[in-house]
Amino acid sequence: MEPIRTDPKLGPLVERHGEFPIGTADDAFERLVVATVNQQLSVDSAAAIRERLFDRVTVTPAGIIAAREATLRDVGLSGQKVAYVRNVVEAFRERDLTREGLAGESDEDVIAALTEIRGVGVWTAKTYLVFVLGRPDVFPVEDLGIRNGMTRLYR
Repeated sequence: MEPIRTDPKLGPLVERHGEFPIGTADDAFERLVVATVNQQLSVDSAAAIRERLFDRVTVTPAGIIAAREATLRDVGLSGQKVAYVRNVVEAFRERDLTREGLAGESDEDVIAALTEIRGVGVWTAKTYLVFVLGRPDVFPVEDLGIRNGMTRLYR
């Protein structure tokens, strides 16, 4: 947190609001599915789709594979997102993408491993680094909210 605290723009914000504790997700697979669903959607749209997905499907590799495509489409996933989520299932089955499996890997290597999955981009990989692997020093500059905030703060 030191570099942020010493930044002339961000430091006062940390002083005013305090540090933002970042917890890690209990389920790495579920978090990667959620991040994949969230890609390129508004916060409200993503939340609605997530809620319907979790209501209708068991969000595990077996549950996603067992779900009919029509069910996944009915929750709001596009055909392309259905394919992407199923690609995440296959990647988890083929490789150890868990917290333990990636613990010794560099940020760059984790990003490379995750972006090999068709449908997982750099933003998604970086959110995985933060919210699954607990690496708070990752800065997802690809995030529109981050970019807008930085533009507003730094002009």
